[in-house]
Amino acid sequence: MLEKITSFIKHPTNINVLINTVGNYLNVFFSLLFVLILTRIFNPAQYGVFNVLFGIAYVLANVLDFGTTATIYSYLPPLMVERGENMYRFIKSTFFYQSIFSMAIILILFATFPYLDKVFFKTGAPAWELYITAVSVLFFIWQNFVNNLLFAAKKFLKANIYLNIANIIKTLILFLFMASKHVSVGTVIFTFGVVGPIIYFSLLFLQKKDLFFILLKTEVKREEFRFGYTMTYFIASQFYNLGMRMDLFLLSYFGHKRDAGFYGLSQKIILTVITTVISITQVLSPLFSSANTRKQIMRHLKTGFVYMLLPAGLLLLLFITPTWIFALLFTDAFSKTAIITKALSLAYILNAFSSVLMLFLLYTIKKPIYILATNVIFFFIITLGSLYIIPVKGVFGLPTIITIAYAVATVILTIATVYEFKKIPA
Repeated sequence: MLEKITSFIKHPTNINVLINTVGNYLNVFFSLLFVLILTRIFNPAQYGVFNVLFGIAYVLANVLDFGTTATIYSYLPPLMVERGENMYRFIKSTFFYQSIFSMAIILILFATFPYLDKVFFKTGAPAWELYITAVSVLFFIWQNFVNNLLFAAKKFLKANIYLNIANIIKTLILFLFMASKHVSVGTVIFTFGVVGPIIYFSLLFLQKKDLFFILLKTEVKREEFRFGYTMTYFIASQFYNLGMRMDLFLLSYFGHKRDAGFYGLSQKIILTVITTVISITQVLSPLFSSANTRKQIMRHLKTGFVYMLLPAGLLLLLFITPTWIFALLFTDAFSKTAIITKALSLAYILNAFSSVLMLFLLYTIKKPIYILATNVIFFFIITLGSLYIIPVKGVFGLPTIITIAYAVATVILTIATVYEFKKIPA
């Protein structure tokens, strides 16, 4: 019995899940630490400007991913077995086309940012802060790209060490700014959005400079970008991301601004737990992309469902957490948050298990069209459901809509998985 437990603990996949989960929660810790530091550096108005600008950079970096994250996880692991010219060509071509498309959008942002800020964002930030925000988008995109390469190569320890060394140095730089009284929204965005990624790239370059020079000599081929696959997943992810925000947007639209605050906090609590799901799927993705037999696929599916018992257990624990604990953490002023969070936690258990099915459809059989169809339906259920339920039940009706949306999505993904699995030769 002891041997089985020791063997389970020492299994490479289990070690990677543990490393990646700890690394992701360390990132959450640093995010909270940065909030504590910044709320002491800035007054509320300055912090509001920082949140808007940094939020723009974060959202754009995700949008301008153009689906390359899925492409990397889907196609790179099998190429790494050969470690030949095809692998280098795939990496450079994907990086090249993503960078070209991203820079085109960022140049448009450069030209229009001051005007957009004047008529829409209304931060009143000086032009140089807006331009630094635009530049930081490109650095975030590049950092995410390299990070995904390391994850696809199962270098989880290395990636998390680089990220958290960068976090430590960013923290030290913030303290230096505080001591020298040179803190501004622009210098903080420059630290987070430019200096942080440069530190990350530098650490990688010191270890892999030979790979850098090989990539410089490698040719770029358009077909390596996998336009069909990449763009399908890109559109699918945008429907999902928008669907995840429509409930909050519509709460604000119907004038429930206080409830939007309670609901937004509940979402943040849930998404902190969902970090565990992300940690697991990042580790399992390369395994699914390399699987090509029913036996391998079934083994990875079973492994995925077993791992998802951890975030499912955490969400269930959230559901049974006494209300007084929420009051202790967030004060009685946020009493509604406890009720909303408990209801949402059950819906997101479905999200945890359905994400394993997505890995099979996206990386093993490489058919993102199923994800697109599922996310479009998910988006319309959230949107139409919220439009109906908010005027009737307010914020307390939304967990029901979220549960229905995830239940329908899970059923669709299950049917697609069974259908595609049967087509794989025994």
